[in-house]
Amino acid sequence: MITIPYLTALTTYFSYGLLFAFGQLRDFFRKLIDWWHASNLQGYAPICLGLEDFYIRRLYLRIQDCFGRPISSPPDAWFDVVERVSNDNNKTLKRTTKVSRCLNLGSYNYLGFAASDEYCTPRVVESMKRFSPSTCSTRVDGGTTTLHNELEECVASFVGKPAALVFGMGYVTNSAILPVLIGKGGLIISDSLNHNSIVNGARGSGASVRVFQHNTPSHLEKVLREHIAEGQPRTHRPWKKIIVVVEGIYSMEGELCKLPEIVAISKKYKAYVYLDEAHSIGAVGKSGRGVCELLGVDTADVDIMMGTFTKSFGSCGGYIAGSKDLIQYLKYSCPAHLYATSISPPAAQQIISAIKVILGEDGSSRGAQKLARIRENSNFFRSELQKMGFEVLGDNDSPVMPIMLYNPAKIPAFSRECLKQNVAVVTVAFPATPLLLARARICISAAHSREDMIKALEVISRVGDMVGIKYFPAEPKKEQLGENRVKLE
Repeated sequence: MITIPYLTALTTYFSYGLLFAFGQLRDFFRKLIDWWHASNLQGYAPICLGLEDFYIRRLYLRIQDCFGRPISSPPDAWFDVVERVSNDNNKTLKRTTKVSRCLNLGSYNYLGFAASDEYCTPRVVESMKRFSPSTCSTRVDGGTTTLHNELEECVASFVGKPAALVFGMGYVTNSAILPVLIGKGGLIISDSLNHNSIVNGARGSGASVRVFQHNTPSHLEKVLREHIAEGQPRTHRPWKKIIVVVEGIYSMEGELCKLPEIVAISKKYKAYVYLDEAHSIGAVGKSGRGVCELLGVDTADVDIMMGTFTKSFGSCGGYIAGSKDLIQYLKYSCPAHLYATSISPPAAQQIISAIKVILGEDGSSRGAQKLARIRENSNFFRSELQKMGFEVLGDNDSPVMPIMLYNPAKIPAFSRECLKQNVAVVTVAFPATPLLLARARICISAAHSREDMIKALEVISRVGDMVGIKYFPAEPKKEQLGENRVKLE
């Protein structure tokens, strides 16, 4: 739970209030001007009414240059960011021919597989020659190749489950699977900070949805106990089934799930556990097998394991792993499997090759070195940021580390100043986070060298002083401590 300083909360509310007031004032004059001109809607209702897109028009567009920045190179440790200009106060942005070579602190390239790799890339190129960029078909028609079958066997073995099913998009994996697993008469108990794909999947299922306080097993048990005792709404019949949904690493918090406690409570109340490992699979654990390996949880105790290939494996798509009966059922009933185009064969080959590198099956120790490097980089970077006085969320070993900004004026200031000094960062604000909890989300990669880390820390420290986001006193440097001791002696 984030505790916001009183003064920070007050100034943040005041800033948003000021933006809202001026936005409403501009809308008022806009209506007056439009009233004098004939409407060109010709009887149609406007697609976007006043307050529906107010946030976009009056807040987001002011700082949209901080989001959606196009790149013109692979998302490696360093990449080329295309410069954009605006002649209408940021309403529209036009790409230029200029690019800036920037240190990449925003991509999910945790193990560095997104760039050209000596083992993966030749095999991906060969698979494209052998198959094609796309199967142009669904899995149940002509979209299943030998690569898809090999990939599913490879994923199941890697995560420690009897079977797996792969999909072409990570977001759809959650949003399409949950409605198949549970429906009316069921109960989904979801962490309050679960990803939007889980939220939409839960809403679309028709099941009753309840949330528990973020990463708080004691509150999960309280919610489970109360709703099992009450039963279904109105009828009070027992629930048909209960699913507890959590993430391995929370993408906006950088926190590790308290999985051992959550699994124990779920088993106690006979609830199924659905684990989203989008940001943890491949990135944490001794051999990259995710939070189960890191926290010592038997994968047999997690009923449904979900993950994506867009982070650690340098590809696209997602997977569901579980019992053979579960996977067989999903093959006959999941819309994402029945109606969506299957994952691209070269993307499937990239995942297979990346897993082989991680496990050392390529005949080298590069996989183990990548896992050691991302752990070292993450812990070093987090420790140094905290020493500088930044408010950094998350746990050790997590490659995701949010730096709290809070105030809306600090969002574009931090992003733009970092970009000026050739460091590309991702800033996140409402609606992806609560209104008061804007942040910069740093993603660390095994591709980053120690020199890259030091440069990024120097830039972020300078910008942090300029913007005023060092909310804690900085630790004195070792050199300063030594000088003070000499003076005392």
